[in-house]
Amino acid sequence: MHEPTGPETGADRMGLIDDLSLLTWLATGDLDVYLRYSEGPVEDGAGSRDYEADVPLPGLSVTPLRPEPWWPRPAADWVARRVMKYADLAESSPRRRPWVLTGRVVGTGPDHEPLLADPQPLAWVGRRALDQAVRRYRERFTPGRDSTD
Repeated sequence: MHEPTGPETGADRMGLIDDLSLLTWLATGDLDVYLRYSEGPVEDGAGSRDYEADVPLPGLSVTPLRPEPWWPRPAADWVARRVMKYADLAESSPRRRPWVLTGRVVGTGPDHEPLLADPQPLAWVGRRALDQAVRRYRERFTPGRDSTD
């Protein structure tokens, strides 16, 4: 995955969060913030698509970054897990990268994800923050373990 640069995707108007602690601080602040892996806000437009059903969705598919109230572990664990949830999207396409946004929840997508209308881009998530999330996730979780173990 490459770092965002230049005006090719409007990256010049967005900041860069390159530290997991800063991303965690943002996730636990006053705004409800979300994470999205894509080519960026300019390319995304206003909505996602359910490709399996060939149906347009009323907003962008996102993952919430705010830890749930029931979460007993550090907020950074939750954020690292959320970052890792869709990291494979970035690995499968070098043009996709994570970014943080806020907006108005207008529904739930086919994979139970929030759908955001009126998206407000906040920042790209940089390589250093991604590496920190990967490291924390691998240290604090058991990837692949489920209820059948």
